[in-house]
Amino acid sequence: MVNSAIILAGGKGERLRPFTNDRPKVMVELVGKPILAWQIEWLKFHGISKFILTVSYKHEVIEKYFGDGSKFGIEIDYSMEDTPLGRGGGIKKGFQSSLIARESNVVVCNGDIITKMDLTKMIEEHTKNQAIVTLLLVPYLSRWGVVKIDEQNHVIGFEEKPKLPYWINGGIYVFNREVEPSLPAIGDHESKTFPKIPKEKFLGFKDESFWRAVDVVKDKSEAEKFLNSGKQDFS
Repeated sequence: MVNSAIILAGGKGERLRPFTNDRPKVMVELVGKPILAWQIEWLKFHGISKFILTVSYKHEVIEKYFGDGSKFGIEIDYSMEDTPLGRGGGIKKGFQSSLIARESNVVVCNGDIITKMDLTKMIEEHTKNQAIVTLLLVPYLSRWGVVKIDEQNHVIGFEEKPKLPYWINGGIYVFNREVEPSLPAIGDHESKTFPKIPKEKFLGFKDESFWRAVDVVKDKSEAEKFLNSGKQDFS
């Protein structure tokens, strides 16, 4: 059973200005609630009850909203970064929290993601395969529509933002604590840790459910459209 998560919540979100002028990226509101609140709701549905939030920029906004987590039916501990540690460094420091000291496997998330992917199934695959790291893979969608032509270059149709034949890192992981010594004190886990993981212990989990990393205003609009649709209802 996996019931703990480390959420990387320290980003400034400069490409989302002016929405981030007075708050960190994860606290930008979508349909009346912060991105982070939507993500915690999704994680809670999948059995996560203990949360380590790695915070930095305007961290007081997050702490005022969530407190110790009790009003949301969860436990929260804050891992403060006085200077930027990078994602890998933030995860490493998060692992040091006493709240998750006895946990063998922990979910790790970028805090700007809205999704309905099947985290429960991902956790099951991780534990069944005794993986050190399991990485969410999501389809690579074209940023633009494509034009279809025949052999004589006649235009015969259009396709709006098709799925390309590739998979990308979805920014959601399950980490076994065995990975902790390989995490950098400062730096990124993708470049400094992942190359050290034996391939037989490094699992990819494909999921084609709605997924959006809210990096720019257009992403915010698309995430809000999904949330307004009611399809995020986990009941």
